[in-house]
Amino acid sequence: MEETYIDLTVRLSLALVLGGAIGIEREYRAKEAGFRTHFLVALGSALFCIVSQFGFGIDLKDSSRVAAQVVSGIGFLGAGTIIFQKNVVRGLTTAAGLWVTAAIGLACGTGMYVAACIATMMVLLGLEVLHALIPQFGSTMVELSFTAPSKESVREFVAQIRHDGIDMQSYELRDRRTSQGEYLEVSMQLKVKRGTDRNMSLIDYMGDFSDIAISAAEG
Repeated sequence: MEETYIDLTVRLSLALVLGGAIGIEREYRAKEAGFRTHFLVALGSALFCIVSQFGFGIDLKDSSRVAAQVVSGIGFLGAGTIIFQKNVVRGLTTAAGLWVTAAIGLACGTGMYVAACIATMMVLLGLEVLHALIPQFGSTMVELSFTAPSKESVREFVAQIRHDGIDMQSYELRDRRTSQGEYLEVSMQLKVKRGTDRNMSLIDYMGDFSDIAISAAEG
C-alpha cells in the first residue's frame, strides 16, 4: 500500500512540475493562461487518469473512457483563451498549449514518465528555444490606434505607410469634440513582418509624424 501511495505521489508531482514548466514559459510571454492554469490542467488530468484506473475497483472494464473525456473536455478551457477580434484570431497557441498540457498530465497519470518528459521538452523547445533561434518568416496583424488633428494628417500618414510597403488591412475614423477643439480618433489594422518588436518599431516609426499621437499598439 505504501508503494502505491509513493507511486501516486510521483505521478501527480511530475504532472505538476511538467505542466508548471510550460506554464512558466507562457507566463514569461504574458499569455492569457500562465503557470497556475497549466499546472492545474496537468495535475487535474493526471488525477482523472489515476481515478479511472484505481478509483472504481478491479471491475472497471474500460479505464480509458475517463481519459477520453479529459481530451474532449479540455476544449472548453481552450475555447476560453481564443479571442476573435476585428477579423483577427488570438490565443490559438495558448489553447493548443493547454491541450498538450492535458495530454502530458494523462501520460503522468498512467506512469508514462519518459513520454511525458520528452513531450514537455518538445513543447518548450517549440515555444521558446526555436522562437529565439529561428528567424520568423511571414507577417502578423497589429492593431494601431492614434489621434490626429485633421483628415489631411491621416491621409499623409496612410500615404507614407503605403509608400514604405506596410499593408493596411482596414481603418476606422471617429470625430471627437472637446473644449480644446476637434480631433480624429483612428484605428488601423496593419500587416507587418514578424521577427522584431513590432510595437516599439511602430512607435519609433510614428515619431516622425509630429501631429499624430499614438494611443495603443497591439499585436
